[in-house]
Amino acid sequence: MDRAGDRINGLIMVGAMVAVMWISEGVDALLPANLDRYGVVPRTDDGLAGIPAAPFLHVGFGHLISNTVPFAAMGAAIALGGLRRIALVTVIVALVSGLGTWLIAGAGSVHLGASGVVFGYGSYLLARGLFERNLVHLATGVVVGLLFGGALLGGLVPQDGISWQAHLFGALGGVLAARLLARRRDGRAPRAGRPVTR
Repeated sequence: MDRAGDRINGLIMVGAMVAVMWISEGVDALLPANLDRYGVVPRTDDGLAGIPAAPFLHVGFGHLISNTVPFAAMGAAIALGGLRRIALVTVIVALVSGLGTWLIAGAGSVHLGASGVVFGYGSYLLARGLFERNLVHLATGVVVGLLFGGALLGGLVPQDGISWQAHLFGALGGVLAARLLARRRDGRAPRAGRPVTR
């Protein structure tokens, strides 16, 4: 597949994820489906099973709208690296965010929404340029910091009704994804434990 086609497929994946979020919320609003119960419930078997579902579920359309714009914008920026890149970043971030929340959040709470992935996308874009030593990626990180930095930092402050745990672990997952997927300018992944020189 050519580079342009790979980018288009990555963008389609981001659009498909947004569509699933909106369809899920529409179903939840129209039917007595109570999909919100399928989020991350800390230290329960059902809550562990909710990790892959939680990013697609929201507490009303206001919650969904507030996540859709940054998810789509930052997801599109990552998707320009291709389908494999956006898929891997999403999986790493969602797993780290979900597992971290499942481990440390308050018992009996339910955590859902795409904001953990949003925080992961943001930290990935911020960290990617540092790991790859790429000026374009560094510039992208600066733009992300300017546009979303205040919201990203504010979301890490513990508040009632806000899953700061998902935000924190999502951000950590984004940095981890940036490190794991980093490429040098010659296209090779740097060897662990050895400084990269050029």
